[in-house]
Amino acid sequence: MEPSEIKALLESELNLDEVHVKGEGSHFEVIAVSESFAGMSRVKKQQTIYGPLMEHISANTIHALSIKAFTPEEWARDKKLNQLF
Repeated sequence: MEPSEIKALLESELNLDEVHVKGEGSHFEVIAVSESFAGMSRVKKQQTIYGPLMEHISANTIHALSIKAFTPEEWARDKKLNQLF
């Protein structure tokens, strides 16, 4: 599976403002930004991202997945602090 395929799947299934995916083989990192994450726990945010990907995780086409989920405000602040992308 390619990062672009994961990105397209998440964009089609979730209401995201931004999504960034990088990785290779079966190991990926996802950064997702959505207003819908406001008030969610970190676990709930991760579960939201895992949802559309579960079929691929079960099939082991995605073996390792790092997820960072932000509201737009959190992303603006974190992006400045860490220069993630």
